[in-house]
Amino acid sequence: MGTTMEYFHDPMATHGSNGLEEHTSTSKKSDVEGMAESLEKLDEGYLQYGCSHYKRRCRIRAPCCNEVFDCRHCHNEAKNSVDVKPQQRHDVPRHKVQRVICSLCDTEQDVHQVCINCGVCMGKYFCETCKLFDDDISKQQYHCDGCGICRTGGRDNFFHCFKCGCCYSIMLKDCHPCVEGAMHHNCPVCFEFLFESTRDINVLPCGHTIHMDCLKEMQQHLQFFCPMCSKSVCDMSKVWEKLDEEVIYLFV
Repeated sequence: MGTTMEYFHDPMATHGSNGLEEHTSTSKKSDVEGMAESLEKLDEGYLQYGCSHYKRRCRIRAPCCNEVFDCRHCHNEAKNSVDVKPQQRHDVPRHKVQRVICSLCDTEQDVHQVCINCGVCMGKYFCETCKLFDDDISKQQYHCDGCGICRTGGRDNFFHCFKCGCCYSIMLKDCHPCVEGAMHHNCPVCFEFLFESTRDINVLPCGHTIHMDCLKEMQQHLQFFCPMCSKSVCDMSKVWEKLDEEVIYLFV
């Protein structure tokens, strides 16, 4: 089971009233100052580091090729480019990442949320299972045990469909046609693997899935059917009525 957390320290937290009563006012002031300094260090460089995919204060060492990248997406883009020989192309196994490098002090270390050397928080959101760090918590990241990976959008806004094998919007709960492993295949238009795609995905009325932008591109070319089963992707009743009228007109 994955462990997700947002690093938080309450400066008003105490270790028991008896202990506080024994402290002098000087020691209290020293403790508060030390706590404030620690919190300031944790937030150093917040949202100032990272790549186009994540705002974070660390890089990863890919276990597959032992090279350092800003994130797994940066690795996958580099290692699957047209400049790489087909037999050498590969994706990083995200769950097997074991080493990270702090962006502030360049210390290489095992996967931790807080740097063991400089004490900076390397990601406000941290998933120990996925080895995911992200300072931009506005994405409302959460780890889904059913998917086995982290998702965005807020846990309360999604549910995991075990037959389809993925998280869907809560609005589709009990009202979508289940298709076995609906998300565990490539987009029928661009052929990107849908389950791990970072692009918006549309669940069609037939239950099959496709990238939202790929569906829009199909519609621009007057293609209104599912590429998988040929069923209509929207209400076509008005269109059929219009065609029937035109056919009748031709034979009158």
